[in-house]
Amino acid sequence: MSDGRPAVCTSLTYRDAEGRVYFGRTLELTMDLPYQVVFVPRGMTLRSELEGRDPVDYEASHAFISVTMPGRIPTKDAPLTVGDFKPLEGMNEQGLTFSLLSYPAAGGADHGAHTTAAVLSASDLGSWALGRFATVAEVKAALADQPVMLEPLALLGGVESPFHYVVHDRSGDALVIEFQNGAMHLYDNPVGVMTNGPEFPWHLTNLDNYTYLSNVDKSGGAFGKYTARQPDSGIATAGLPASNTSVGRFVRAAFYSQFTEAADTPDAALRTLAHIMNNFDRPRGATIDYPGEGGGHMEVAGLSESTDKPYVTEYTCWTNLSDLDRTLFFVRTYRDLNYSSFDLAALASLDGPRILPLDRLEQSAAGATELLAAAKPG
Repeated sequence: MSDGRPAVCTSLTYRDAEGRVYFGRTLELTMDLPYQVVFVPRGMTLRSELEGRDPVDYEASHAFISVTMPGRIPTKDAPLTVGDFKPLEGMNEQGLTFSLLSYPAAGGADHGAHTTAAVLSASDLGSWALGRFATVAEVKAALADQPVMLEPLALLGGVESPFHYVVHDRSGDALVIEFQNGAMHLYDNPVGVMTNGPEFPWHLTNLDNYTYLSNVDKSGGAFGKYTARQPDSGIATAGLPASNTSVGRFVRAAFYSQFTEAADTPDAALRTLAHIMNNFDRPRGATIDYPGEGGGHMEVAGLSESTDKPYVTEYTCWTNLSDLDRTLFFVRTYRDLNYSSFDLAALASLDGPRILPLDRLEQSAAGATELLAAAKPG
């Protein structure tokens, strides 16, 4: 992995008129990766292993669905199994969500996990949280007793996990799990939004610079004897940061999460959330980096973008919407106009895990529950 930012991500929560919670996130990279949609049923045992440590075994008390990446390169003698797929985004049947977002400052010297041999790999935080817990409070309490360690990722050239993690639940509670130079920090997230660096407390402090934001258009004003008038609506958003930087996106996400009209029904809420997330949808070429000019992007072992273009460009590889109350999970890839939907309640009766390549959704209708149910067992 080159120096700089390895990926761009934006996540946020939204509430409808009844206070029900919905969640959305985007994931941006410069290439498509072998994402897999994975379903893990109740009762399945998973294992987290770190070299030189005893493994941590944990049972999935709750079924969950997630968009994943393989944690290792498969071989003929050791093909990938369900446990090798690490959640980037997921939701369990209790309405708990887990999100992995880029955070290059995470890696560094290990300051913890010296007193016990049984340590959870940060790469397994997603399956551990989604499989075992129903609320943010439960995750936070469990992390007080469960050491977690970053590990070098072979797929990223040996870089220590350059990510931070966010957990949300149906009550609207949110928790940020952040590693700063190897040390884990837990932060309650009162805003319900997240992007990338700097560290999460910095983003909250930066919001203090935007207390003037409002969704009320002030379309008239006086300058001496001149009365100024806006010819149309929309001036309220003039104070929002315009760039796609992590700092700018955090402020914009907080604005849309706070001020967007609360929908009257769950279906209307999902449509509203989709419109919100469109503000963070990034087309190819909107920003580009030429080699040697300081752009840093994720490089995955054995994969590179097939292009004759002299630059790289980050774009929204996929967007996720989650209905925490009805446990509906939606994904839209860059090549799709519409979202594919998964009904976790319907999947929960499956007797085993399922694995479905994300790019299969591009060939399907909007309802993808049956497609995953019929996919190959894990």
